[in-house]
Amino acid sequence: MSEFFGRVRETNSEGYGTVVNSFYELEPDYADHFRNALGRKAWHVGPVSLANADVEDKANRGKQAAIDQDECLKWLGSRERNAVVYMCFGSGSNFGAEQLREIAVGMEASGQQFVWAVRGGQDDSWLPEGFEERTKGRGMVIRGWAPQVLILEHPAVGAFVTHCGWNSTLEGITAGLPMVTWPVSAEQFYNEKLVTEVVRIGVRVGAEEASVYGVTVESGKVERAVRRIMSTGDQEVEDMRRRAKGLGEMARKAVEEGGSSYNDLSSLIEELKLQRVASG
Repeated sequence: MSEFFGRVRETNSEGYGTVVNSFYELEPDYADHFRNALGRKAWHVGPVSLANADVEDKANRGKQAAIDQDECLKWLGSRERNAVVYMCFGSGSNFGAEQLREIAVGMEASGQQFVWAVRGGQDDSWLPEGFEERTKGRGMVIRGWAPQVLILEHPAVGAFVTHCGWNSTLEGITAGLPMVTWPVSAEQFYNEKLVTEVVRIGVRVGAEEASVYGVTVESGKVERAVRRIMSTGDQEVEDMRRRAKGLGEMARKAVEEGGSSYNDLSSLIEELKLQRVASG
């Protein structure tokens, strides 16, 4: 971890500036500190996922989806509003069979409807016997790359269980969703703090260490976190939903003409033009 941040500091000190996939309103104190206290140039131009405007672009953002987008949207379209939990731990989080089994047990016990994206290329030996049969009709398991942006912005989705990778975190924020946070490595534990302690739109599942080996979170914790984030009548969770929705609206306004990210991108383009002229 220290080596990673050392490389980041070195790059920041030697580079002309930093282009950030974020928007000013999400983290104004950090943006101001970076620019003013540290004296570094920075342009917040995100969320870049909003550059994908049509369904096809959203479906294949990152790479080709492992499921037909129409099939996925049809399944979601048959659900009530805010009734589905979407769960994905990113392409770099390679959980072992024991942990995947704990997640499956916890999700089944939660009683919630879900879409779960798991890494492709692994056999199904981790699945509890009869899991897909018992959850048929209320659960969908996607084996491989999922059309995440499409899923997150669907009205049927009410919460996001995430590993807190930055792209996923920002996509969840842009969709206006409360989250269950499960960081696995690198800066993800810091992103979790942003979600749960700074903007306060998330519930921690209880991951305390950076590891994908063995069982770090048992099924009971998964069940409790998912039940809570989907609960009604819990004022704290209702407040999370309200704040999440507000951040989603801010994210979209940021990239519109006159918004903070729109203006930062325009400023970056103009500055690069001037640099090009100055260099001959």
